[in-house]
Amino acid sequence: MASPVQTASASASGRTRPVPRPGVMDIHAYVPGKSGAGGAGKIHKLSSNETPLGPSPQAIAAYAAFGDKLALYPEGSASVLREAIAARYGLDPARIVCGAGSDELLSLLTAAYVGPGDEGVFTEHGFLVYRIAILAAGGTPVVAPERNLTADVDAILAAVTPRTRIVFLANPNNPTGTYLPFEEVKRLHAGLPPDVLLVLDAAYAEYVRRNDYSSGIELVATSDNVVMTRTFSKIHGLANLRLGWLYAPAHVADALNRIRGPFNVSGPAMAAGAAAIADEGHVARAIAHNDAWLSWLTRELEALGLTVTPSVGNFLLVHFPDAAGRTARDADAFLTARGLILRRVDAYGLPGALRLTIGDEEANRLVVAALAEFMGGSRG
Repeated sequence: MASPVQTASASASGRTRPVPRPGVMDIHAYVPGKSGAGGAGKIHKLSSNETPLGPSPQAIAAYAAFGDKLALYPEGSASVLREAIAARYGLDPARIVCGAGSDELLSLLTAAYVGPGDEGVFTEHGFLVYRIAILAAGGTPVVAPERNLTADVDAILAAVTPRTRIVFLANPNNPTGTYLPFEEVKRLHAGLPPDVLLVLDAAYAEYVRRNDYSSGIELVATSDNVVMTRTFSKIHGLANLRLGWLYAPAHVADALNRIRGPFNVSGPAMAAGAAAIADEGHVARAIAHNDAWLSWLTRELEALGLTVTPSVGNFLLVHFPDAAGRTARDADAFLTARGLILRRVDAYGLPGALRLTIGDEEANRLVVAALAEFMGGSRG
């Protein structure tokens, strides 16, 4: 039987069960790319920007070596991994924070700096996790329009108000594949108030082959309000281990270390990450593969009459005509039936496009052949 206090409390609130705080139920849960294709035979999963080369053999060996240590808690500060990252990039390991993928780090940054009444800014086709993180922290998402599917510095600055606490910039951006030159990133930073945190999400930085690009390490090193996030899920091929890192001013790293979980990175993930980042040869092979097939796929798809947004990442945004039987939805169904899984991007405000991850040679050629058939022609 409920006590008088419990009964009075329930009566006063009018609630019959726990209710999430305002904003939580406004979140649309993140939906990842499809992994299967029903009754199709061999599956080529090109929906999640995973590397076709897989992880470094050294990373696999380091992971496997942890098999007899699974009963032990991991080292809580991820020192081995932070030192490996620092050695690779010439950074201060004390300013590196590691997490369960860069997704966790984006959420931690938002939780530390955004609260009810605060605003977080991101661009029109920016990564979906930004909105989720801002709402989860009780803040208000503010969307800055893009220009030609590319972040617009002036639009971002125009969206900043006295309530803005954080600005997210995916550079390169997912799912468009576009990027801002470093001079534009610096102009964005110069236009922000000093108490607004600029988060440079550089998940695809290793793939970029442009002389005017920078992941943001230099800006973090010389600023008090810039953070750069990175991931091991893409070029390093460790997506299943959920591993990411960031470089931040010392005071930001201190704040995050106070709120992150005490063992938020597993021992096997740390070991694999440290080995992966040291294997520069494997990364170089992944870059070479991507360079060759990114340009080949762009050329072949455009020859079919499809529009392809120029990309500097390991994926392409492919636009389909708004015509009966030739829409992105139609193409998705056609490809899925043939075991070719691409990413629908309706949630990003791009219902007329599919995102195509650069796969291995077999997958890349099959996609082109299938789309040639879909568009009404044939190519060898």
